[in-house]
Amino acid sequence: MSASEGQLVRALNATDTTTLVVGTVIGTGVFMKASVMAQQVGTPMLVLAAWVAAGFLSLAGALAYAELGALFPHAGGEYLYVRRAYGDAPAFLYGWMRFVVASTGSIAILGVGFATFLSAILPLDNVWAERTFRFLGREVPWQFGLKQVVAVSVILLFSAINCAGVAFGGRVQTVLTAAKVLGIAIIVGGVFLFSEARGWSDLRTASGSTVWSGWKAFGAAMLAALWAYDGWNNMPMVAGEVKDPERNVPRALIIGMVIVMTIYCLANLSYFYALPLGEVITSNSTAYRDALPVATKAAQTFLGSVGGRFVSVAFMLSALGALNGSILSNARVPYAMARDGLFFRRLGQLSSRSRVPEWSIVTQGIWASVLAVSGTFDQLTDYVIFASWIFYGLTTSSIFVLRRKMPEVPRPYRTVGYPVVPAGFVLVAAWLTINTLQTSPVESVSGLVLIALGLPFYFYYRRRQPVH
Repeated sequence: MSASEGQLVRALNATDTTTLVVGTVIGTGVFMKASVMAQQVGTPMLVLAAWVAAGFLSLAGALAYAELGALFPHAGGEYLYVRRAYGDAPAFLYGWMRFVVASTGSIAILGVGFATFLSAILPLDNVWAERTFRFLGREVPWQFGLKQVVAVSVILLFSAINCAGVAFGGRVQTVLTAAKVLGIAIIVGGVFLFSEARGWSDLRTASGSTVWSGWKAFGAAMLAALWAYDGWNNMPMVAGEVKDPERNVPRALIIGMVIVMTIYCLANLSYFYALPLGEVITSNSTAYRDALPVATKAAQTFLGSVGGRFVSVAFMLSALGALNGSILSNARVPYAMARDGLFFRRLGQLSSRSRVPEWSIVTQGIWASVLAVSGTFDQLTDYVIFASWIFYGLTTSSIFVLRRKMPEVPRPYRTVGYPVVPAGFVLVAAWLTINTLQTSPVESVSGLVLIALGLPFYFYYRRRQPVH
């Protein structure tokens, strides 16, 4: 496919676009988050309710983003929508947050996660250096060894894959997504068909070990589920390379999120079908670091000792699928910023061979590798969860602003349930940010400080822009 100089190639078809949504969203959370959620709310029914509520909230956001993606089928996603609605400053701060912490931190987590899951199968215990240091007020254990080498290698490998062309990256995404969905289907199907399961009697069981009570507990459980749903906002970042984007961007977002919701709810239902509540609560989490993940325990009910290795392979495939999708989509944000004169100019250049923003992909991969080796990615991403939901709400609210500012522009897709659906999303996003500020004030304020550090860079790039 040919493209004119300086223009992205529309090479992603409907299947590629849908698997990009599914594959980027489904990472490792579906295998592990049921444990911490059960600790918070104390009953399987409330855990499942939190997954459903978080799923519908994410779907509401996807419905709003579908309108924006069809209206502006170009690279950049949220950065582009916020800039059109609110101007350069908030758009730059969003892009700064994603490049410096959110996107690259997530890529680092996925790379290290892959290495950790691989270590359950292959010996990767060699550590060549280690120490503990303080970072943003926390004790951070640091080590450098074979796991870190594997993490950096897989990040750079998939960065190179995506430098080969968006069509190739899209095909890799389709294969990895199919493999990870098959792995989850085997776990869910095996539990319901072959495990010596306990059945449905425990679904209404309650535990007295909840961390909080009431809406704060449910809000915390929703945040855990929303972390697992995170990534639904990524696909529109690559809308400039989607075929027939006015149709495929909305369809991929909606169909993809329905698929993800179905997978998540069935997976968590299978955990509570196979395991007593106490086993779910004491699975791997911050409170039980040395325990097995809940998905491993569920798989062992029908696979025995082989279940642990099978889930490790499923973990690795899931991490790779999310890693590839994150690299592919998130690199388009600094590319769009650079094209607007708000970031390093070189990041806005396309490869003459593959027609992708190679400099943006490579720079993103290098910085993610630094975060992976530094060991600080968990702290950094914890700090920007609060700010991320501020931007999700701000982006969704841009629908109202753009309908007022651009009433005459044709909209190939209009948000289902407008104005109730986007307004409801904005209100819930506001509630979640307030709830996070109350429960994690240090992390929330630290996240805002990290974002504010981008202001000097914004003013620098603004001064460099030519006067029209």
